[in-house]
Amino acid sequence: MRVLDSFLLTGQIALITGGARHLGYDMGGALAEAGAHLVITSRSLSSAQQAASRLASTHGVEVLPLRVDVRDHDQVVEMAHAAHAWKGRIDILINNAGGGGGSGPTGLFERLPEDIVNLIATNLIGALYCCKEVGKIMAQQGRGKIINIGSIAGLVGRDRSMYLRTGLAQQPVDYAAAKAGVIGMTRDLAAYLAPMGIYVNSISPGGFERGQPEAFVNAYSERTALGRMGRDGIDLKAAALFLASSASDYVTGENLVVDGGFSIWH
Repeated sequence: MRVLDSFLLTGQIALITGGARHLGYDMGGALAEAGAHLVITSRSLSSAQQAASRLASTHGVEVLPLRVDVRDHDQVVEMAHAAHAWKGRIDILINNAGGGGGSGPTGLFERLPEDIVNLIATNLIGALYCCKEVGKIMAQQGRGKIINIGSIAGLVGRDRSMYLRTGLAQQPVDYAAAKAGVIGMTRDLAAYLAPMGIYVNSISPGGFERGQPEAFVNAYSERTALGRMGRDGIDLKAAALFLASSASDYVTGENLVVDGGFSIWH
């Protein structure tokens, strides 16, 4: 087989939570370009529908939009059943749903307890729910690929001064806790699910430029080996395709860091 053929996903079914925008949408586009049909979820059905329409028309694949709040286990069960019923299988799961930081303060001492619980439920517990329910389906199939989205926040402590001096709300400590949990969960799930033919890996992106204050973008870029922030539509797509495809069939339990060298440069 040609090496480029190992990246093809023709006819496979990929479920992407939080796939209506930003990195989730980008990864959906990459998998669709390789031939996969998609299930795109969002907490807003209209957002999922709009994204599904764009992806279908752009890539000529079928896309099923679903509404789900991954914090709710019952909704996750319904999502998994609906996705499986659509085409009779789920080959790929990308756990991208995240956020949920709340609108309150982000500093540790001022952080609202309900915002802490909500963020961890969205970013960690929701991903575990999805692995549990979709993993059952993949185990019955005897094969599947799961990609969890971590973050460099789960790998390194952050210098909050670049946030404070540029007027951007700082990343809360509970976000780092949740994403470190995602990375640890990935490793143990990989060991647990490998005998069932299921691969589990994670991707930990660095910061992506999305209209932050120029002073912050400059400060972040100065701390990054490649001298810039990540670019939507470009910098995460191939990493997701690699881990979703047979090109990575001897890779499991790994955390692929896509951060321009931020986490290795001190």
